[in-house]
Amino acid sequence: MLLAVSVGNTRIKLALYRGRALLANWVIATVRESTTDEYAMLWRQLCRHAGYDFEDITGVAIACVVPQLAATLRRLSRTYLGRPPLEVGPGIRTGMRVLYENPREVGADRITNAIAAYAAYKGPAIVVDFGTAMTFTVVSAEGDFLGGAIAPGVDISMDALALHAAQLRKVEITRPPSVIARNTVAAIQSGVLFGFAGQVDGMVERMQRELGGQAAVVATGGFAELIAPETRSIAHVDPLLGLEGLRILYERNAPVEGEARE
Repeated sequence: MLLAVSVGNTRIKLALYRGRALLANWVIATVRESTTDEYAMLWRQLCRHAGYDFEDITGVAIACVVPQLAATLRRLSRTYLGRPPLEVGPGIRTGMRVLYENPREVGADRITNAIAAYAAYKGPAIVVDFGTAMTFTVVSAEGDFLGGAIAPGVDISMDALALHAAQLRKVEITRPPSVIARNTVAAIQSGVLFGFAGQVDGMVERMQRELGGQAAVVATGGFAELIAPETRSIAHVDPLLGLEGLRILYERNAPVEGEARE
């Protein structure tokens, strides 16, 4: 059984797989100050609640974009699960050419998203990830990671608005009754929800123009299910896209007979 762990700046997503079958998945807050032992106890409780235990886990795959947590989770895997994790980064077999000027700059989450998107929808494909940063990741028809774009995400934008505008505050982002709002809360909701939807459509249109044709567009991340229906361009929503990419990567990097993973 595989434990897949995708560590973002705001949330950590976890999933248990048996082969290609998803058994359970969870989302918890990213807490940079938490120790190996604290994360281990929380994760063990989550597994037990779903009817599994650490002893059932035979493999671990981690994609982490928070450097200070990488060593913490590496120790957790070795100490509590008894095995070194597969970590997404330079040197692993991805099955995908990364055509970035410096491939080491590409976040592990964008690699896992790209791999899962191409496996599910082929190419060309565009992944819109509504995370702490909103990222656009483009995969070619041949399955190459071409690059993309990075912009401030919803949470960052909301925090900046509340911080720098004295009379505005952070509000819950839900769909307002109309684009033309008649109170401040609805006005903020309209600006954020429909503003991000328009940004996505504009970026996707420009990317497709550079690609020279239509691409499959898939959304993932915390706000994907809320914003995607307001766009013209997003055809698929997959909250577990990155975790599926981790599962595929683990499969591609499984030790061959007689070879041990270090």
